[in-house]
Amino acid sequence: MEDEKYLILLYYCYADIQDPEAYREEHHLFCIENNIRGRIIISSEGLNGTVSGLESDCHRYMEYIKSDTRFADTEFKIDMHDRHAFAKIHVRAKDEIVHSGLRHLNPRKKTGKHLEPLEFRAMKDQDDVVILDVRSDYEHKLGHFKNALRLDIENFRDFPEKVKELEHLKNKKILTYCTGGIKCEKASAFLLEQGFEDVYQLHGGIIKYGMEAGGEDFEGKCYVFDNRVAVDVNTINPTVVSTCHICGTKCDRMVNCANPVCNIHVPICESCGWEYQGACSSECIDHPEKRPYDGTGYYQKNTVGYNPYKGFYRKSEKQPSPCQADDNS
Repeated sequence: MEDEKYLILLYYCYADIQDPEAYREEHHLFCIENNIRGRIIISSEGLNGTVSGLESDCHRYMEYIKSDTRFADTEFKIDMHDRHAFAKIHVRAKDEIVHSGLRHLNPRKKTGKHLEPLEFRAMKDQDDVVILDVRSDYEHKLGHFKNALRLDIENFRDFPEKVKELEHLKNKKILTYCTGGIKCEKASAFLLEQGFEDVYQLHGGIIKYGMEAGGEDFEGKCYVFDNRVAVDVNTINPTVVSTCHICGTKCDRMVNCANPVCNIHVPICESCGWEYQGACSSECIDHPEKRPYDGTGYYQKNTVGYNPYKGFYRKSEKQPSPCQADDNS
């Protein structure tokens, strides 16, 4: 249907998957057949994904997941969009559904107490509460909760080491939060393992908080892992906390450096964007591979020759012909 809207789905589910590779193939095929695009991780500990598609296709996809008893309680964060938020479909089997190095922790057995958005909002300003952002630094620099404790980590796998610096907070109520809730499952479980006794997590993360609590006191924008890059969360008392990478003025306009070798993703104001031709520095302006700047700072990956079936077949099975498997992207 011409007027049918697109949806973006964010979800995860910790569950026992005996044969992740077999389920990956099944899942991949379903996505192909229903024009679902995005990034999905399958592991023996569960599944984690962000996908997009037409509304009817996305509803079919949600039914497909929830019809499997292993994933029946999966909760989807649903957002509207005017087009696909991804160019391709990637379904990968990995050791963890979010890389933490904490494979021994099972959130289904022990994790922090889940707080619904309105409960989180009611607790977050209490004197004995510490709001802990468990995301990476490039995420919380763009946006974070007011008064949140933000860790200087490049990746979530650095979180366990940073917890050593939080020993003095063991007598506090720790309220963890992340984008969609998945990192908090392991983060809060690890805090409990390390002797923190009163640990909570924002159920559904920042995205659900924006939908159900108006995003109150979330400052800046929320970094997301699809083509939107950054989304508004706060409709009650919004503000901008990030600054232009070049001139330092307040700015939440995210840009990929036009130099593909650099390609860092940072806030760059419109004025600096044009002055530096989409590059993040003087050095990158002069790089011989610098991409043409169109004012957006977003560069769609080349999908020429994209074949969604690439990587679908098991090694033991007959491979598609070279022309079927060609992928020049």
